[in-house]
Amino acid sequence: MAEPKTKATKASVAAFLAAIPDEQRRKDCKAVAKLMQEATGEKPVLWGANIVGFGAYRYEYASGGAGDWPLVGFSPRKNDLTLYMMAGFERHADLLAKLGRHKTGKSCLYLKKLADADPAVLKELVGRSVAAMEKKRVR
Repeated sequence: MAEPKTKATKASVAAFLAAIPDEQRRKDCKAVAKLMQEATGEKPVLWGANIVGFGAYRYEYASGGAGDWPLVGFSPRKNDLTLYMMAGFERHADLLAKLGRHKTGKSCLYLKKLADADPAVLKELVGRSVAAMEKKRVR
C-alpha cells in the first residue's frame, strides 16, 4: 500500500505564514489559525508543503489504505483561502446560508477573502466540524 503524500512535518508554521506574499491573505491565514487553534485546543502543524492543520484523526479505506489527516486545517491557495473541515457540510445548510460569499466541495470551504465570511458563523462551522470528528481524533 502506498504511503500518503501529505503528512505532518516539523516545518515552522510561523515561517510558512510569514512567507505568504499577499499581506491580506497572510492576515486572513493568521486569523483562521487562531480560530482553529481555539476550536481544537491544538497547536498548528504544517502538513506537506502548504496545509496548516490542527489535531489529527485516523482514516481508513475499505481497500485497506489508512493514514492520518488534520481534524481541521487551511491552505492559502492561489485563488482561494481553502478551509478543510473533514466532517463536511451536508448537515450545515443553516450556517452556510448565513456565512456569506463562499463555495464548498465535499470537505473544503473556499473563500476569496476572510472578510466575505461572517466570523461568528465561520467559528460555529469550525466548532461543529471539530465536534463531529472528535470520536476519530488521534491522541
